[in-house]
Amino acid sequence: MAATHMQAAYKQNAMKTASPGELTLMLYNGCLKFIKQAKQAMEAQEIEKRNEAMTKAQNIIRELMVTLKTDSELGQNMMRMYDFILNRMVEANIKNDVVMLEEAEELVIEFRDTWKQVIAADRQQRHGAGGQA
Repeated sequence: MAATHMQAAYKQNAMKTASPGELTLMLYNGCLKFIKQAKQAMEAQEIEKRNEAMTKAQNIIRELMVTLKTDSELGQNMMRMYDFILNRMVEANIKNDVVMLEEAEELVIEFRDTWKQVIAADRQQRHGAGGQA
């Protein structure tokens, strides 16, 4: 019990001290975690667990959509991609379709991996070679 409490406190502190870029990366990673849980629940025919994990993943994508600046072409394109991801997740949940969920997962992985590169490049630019992740 104490270890669980310490882990929760660590995660809470990490979120409070993270940069906006690191928070976005945490959201992508959380989304991928819930997609993985949903896939496992699909395979095990656990409808309630699937729906719970899918709802969490969908809520993360919605949060990314709400906070996205769409005043540029890039932002507008990202919004369309987030909308596509969200729709694939909803359809995957309704139809219990792993292929649709994997399509969404692949896009989230691409966003996450690109975001990691952006953070690493930003750190290197600001801190030199010592700022690499």
